[in-house]
Amino acid sequence: MLVATAAFAQKDSLSFLALGDSYTVGTSEIYRYCWPVQLKERLAKKKVLLNNPKIIAGAGWTTKKLLEQLAIEKPAPTYDLVSLLIGVNNQYRNQSVTDFQEDFIVLLNKSIALAKNDKSRVFVLSIPDWSVTPFARSKNRAKIVQELKAYNAVIKKETEERKMLFIDITKASREALFDHNLIAKDSLHPSRKMYKVWVKKISKKLDKLLD
Repeated sequence: MLVATAAFAQKDSLSFLALGDSYTVGTSEIYRYCWPVQLKERLAKKKVLLNNPKIIAGAGWTTKKLLEQLAIEKPAPTYDLVSLLIGVNNQYRNQSVTDFQEDFIVLLNKSIALAKNDKSRVFVLSIPDWSVTPFARSKNRAKIVQELKAYNAVIKKETEERKMLFIDITKASREALFDHNLIAKDSLHPSRKMYKVWVKKISKKLDKLLD
């Protein structure tokens, strides 16, 4: 397990790799407000120092696109912390949950390998519920909710079966239905305020992983 004592944090900074899609890279927000960067800043207040996160993610990325990019970039398997948040674009493009599950398992295994082959250094996030956004007004919101539920069930199952850290941010994402400041100006992606909510939840869960 990682060690997160004040003494450790003062001497060493942890490397952090964030894998995903637009939700990870912070589409429609300034880079410094994407959640991986906000997490770095929040953990610093707890005397846990992270290097600037290495982000391999992009708008519109599916599991297959992320796998393709990993094959291109070939990141070194030396990260102290690795996160994975992927799947919304598979759902948006009406791809099968079975195909997603196959790719997701590969990504879980790659995430473990990149985290020095230590699954305790990996955490996985659920897919946010974009049905509550203004962008989804003309969509079948009930269908979106049900499909995301199926995707997230796979993510939770595959992650927890491997005794890895699963963090549910879906419930928090639904607060955007009542607070429009949680949505970016593009009416679809999270705002810096939403990312801050996620980071608060993530950092609490990481207390156990980093202990």
